[in-house]
Amino acid sequence: MKLQSFADVAWISRVCLVFLGLAALSGCASIEVGLGLRMRLDKVPVTALSATLSPEPRLAPGKSGRLIITATTSDAKQLVTVGAGRGKVLFDSFTFTATTVTVNKKGVVSLAADPRAGEGAIPHIQIAVVGHPDVTADLSIPIRYDVAFVANFAGKAGFKGIDGLDGLAGSSGSDGSVDISNPSAGPSAGGQGGDGTNGDDGRDGDPGQPGEAVHVWMTLKDGDRPLLQVRAASKAHTQLFLIDPNGGSLTVNASGGAGGAGGSGGRGGRGGSGGNGFPPGFSGQDGRDGFNGHAGSDGAAGTIIVSVDNQAQPYLSKLQLINKNGGGAPGPKPEIRIETVGPIW
Repeated sequence: MKLQSFADVAWISRVCLVFLGLAALSGCASIEVGLGLRMRLDKVPVTALSATLSPEPRLAPGKSGRLIITATTSDAKQLVTVGAGRGKVLFDSFTFTATTVTVNKKGVVSLAADPRAGEGAIPHIQIAVVGHPDVTADLSIPIRYDVAFVANFAGKAGFKGIDGLDGLAGSSGSDGSVDISNPSAGPSAGGQGGDGTNGDDGRDGDPGQPGEAVHVWMTLKDGDRPLLQVRAASKAHTQLFLIDPNGGSLTVNASGGAGGAGGSGGRGGRGGSGGNGFPPGFSGQDGRDGFNGHAGSDGAAGTIIVSVDNQAQPYLSKLQLINKNGGGAPGPKPEIRIETVGPIW
């Protein structure tokens, strides 16, 4: 089936959405293969394989990238993977043997956030083609530490209050009538419309959570080039970082969360219209709008203490310390201690 227009693609997408309710995702992939939108390589004469990592060939701890795999066939065609490669080849056409990193079913390559997992190693992936086990490609992924890392100890924002329910509309008044068999009786008056009910008040927003009390230790790692070992810890959790001060940095955030917005008050119900007649009925009164809920209180700013080894002191500018309350007001000034800090791991 050859697709003629964007409308054809949109139609196929809708078909897949319907089938997703009836079958697994693999079922939809099989439909796409049958329609020529996607392909697998098990029955294609693949002779060579190459791979790159997008958007760049290196990975930092805690980061991920997308594989782009290109298969070359015996007639010199090049077939590229879906996703970042913008091709048609599905990733289930390959098997992956990875060290230090992980590769998921969509070709996403991830490196653990703990720098100890990859320190001193060069992550490696061997890729083989399903149905052609002799056709393989190898990809090495250097680890980088010159990025902007973040240690997050901020409180969560409060949830928004529940909106009030709208009031109910009043019922319309009944229409007056004329007795045809007794015209002298004249028309009767229309009935009065019912009053609308009041809207419910909105609920108050939840308070923001406070920022955590954080202690940061920073020291210089022994080696050929300067790297900073950093440990940031609160009572709840600990994070470790290895930072190249030539381009790398660390932001420690211990700010409080913003209070949740108050829920909106419900609208009052409209009064019912008066019935037709002579005289016509009066319309009912509109219900009162509900009051908006109050915003939740902002979370308090956390506290930050930094212990820096003498040798790492020249790199203090690589730390950015943020501890504001949920409304943005500055919290207690972070405390900097210059003291001996041994190897952190």
